[in-house]
Amino acid sequence: MRRLAFLAAPALLGGCATITPEPVAPVVMAPASYATDLPPAGLDQEWWRGFDDPVLDALIERGLAANLDVEAAADRLRAAEALLRAERSDRLPSLDGAGDAGLVLGSDNDVLTSAGLFGLLDLDLSGRLAAEIRAAAADYAEADYLVADRRRLVAAAIASQYLEYRRSGAQLELVDESTDLQEQTLRIVTLRFEAGLSANLDVRRAAADLAQTRARRGLIAIARADAANALAVLIAEPPGSFAPPPSRDETPIPDYGAGPPSGVPADLLRRRTDILAAEARLVGAAAAIGIERADLRPSLTIPGSLVLGNGSLTGLFSDFLLTLGAAIDLPLFDGGRRRAEVDAAQALADARLAEYRNTFLVALAEVENALVAIEAYRLRIAALTEAIEQSETALSQSNALYREGLASLFDVLDAQRQLIASRQSLIDSEAALSSSFVAFHAAVGSPGFGRAGELPEEG
Repeated sequence: MRRLAFLAAPALLGGCATITPEPVAPVVMAPASYATDLPPAGLDQEWWRGFDDPVLDALIERGLAANLDVEAAADRLRAAEALLRAERSDRLPSLDGAGDAGLVLGSDNDVLTSAGLFGLLDLDLSGRLAAEIRAAAADYAEADYLVADRRRLVAAAIASQYLEYRRSGAQLELVDESTDLQEQTLRIVTLRFEAGLSANLDVRRAAADLAQTRARRGLIAIARADAANALAVLIAEPPGSFAPPPSRDETPIPDYGAGPPSGVPADLLRRRTDILAAEARLVGAAAAIGIERADLRPSLTIPGSLVLGNGSLTGLFSDFLLTLGAAIDLPLFDGGRRRAEVDAAQALADARLAEYRNTFLVALAEVENALVAIEAYRLRIAALTEAIEQSETALSQSNALYREGLASLFDVLDAQRQLIASRQSLIDSEAALSSSFVAFHAAVGSPGFGRAGELPEEG
């Protein structure tokens, strides 16, 4: 196996004096470091194992093996490999055979026969064949990287949907706990109303809060079903009846125990497979310029033939004619068509360069966004944990004061709402923090994850 070579050079595509310029990689000015500091380095290739969740590990393993998008990408890779073999074969001589037979009706009823071999060798004087092979090699490299990129995205999608499944499960448990808490409050208020110690308005307020909490269950159940169905599709299972197996982890939301891998923005150029695929497309565009420029130069082919037969059935092998020649094609005048096609190829290559740079900038933004989110959600979780502790104390005190007639029901319900809201926000923030780690690892890519952009051997 050999790697497709990318040569760094300041000038990329334009102004090349050669007819079929060698593809070169673009120069991208990457920042020296990320805007936000990286947490301590953790797992790299199989980063999802940082959640220490066997259920998630098994789901990602199934997804990488069975996902239909990954399968389709692998099929496209096989097609690209076949097309590369086809382009390479054009460098070899071609040989075809032909024969014919006919009956001449007349006094002798003669049978006329002939057979022949016809060959052609393209010396690639213009360099077109070499450029076509480079373009096919770039297409193969792109398809190769896209297999790995699809695996990158599938692993991240499974992790994200699994976290949503666990988040919605934790929210359903919280709804049950909140319902129990509000039912207790409603019973107390009802008893006080029946004893003439509270107004009917208090009962209605407590009942309304309870109904609001119960109403949340349906929406959470929808989100949980959506996540389960999305997971089913990602691992190529029929949705509807699929549900991830229960986790043995007592923590509602899996916590990512390791930090992101260490690195700098320039590492993305070799880690992110979509960037590598964009680079391969750029290399293919440079080769396409060479293909079009080859049409501006003469081409030289050597045709040959061997014809057997003298026109009769018995004389098929008695006579033969061998011819060997040279055919040169000189482009003289085409109204500017060939030059226009070169200009079009150059413009498309410029577009590929812009797409490449944009792909890198988008990847860099994804990394920066994930780093900011990780830090922000960590601070938010710490604040919400403090808020829950304070709300629990406030609710306990307001309940005691309410029983003594020293606080209103409004104070109790308000403390209750704040506690429930803080618990809901904590679950959402814990899930968002874990999802931010998923987003970060999807953004930085992983060296060695999937394929390495290697070309198949010739032959």
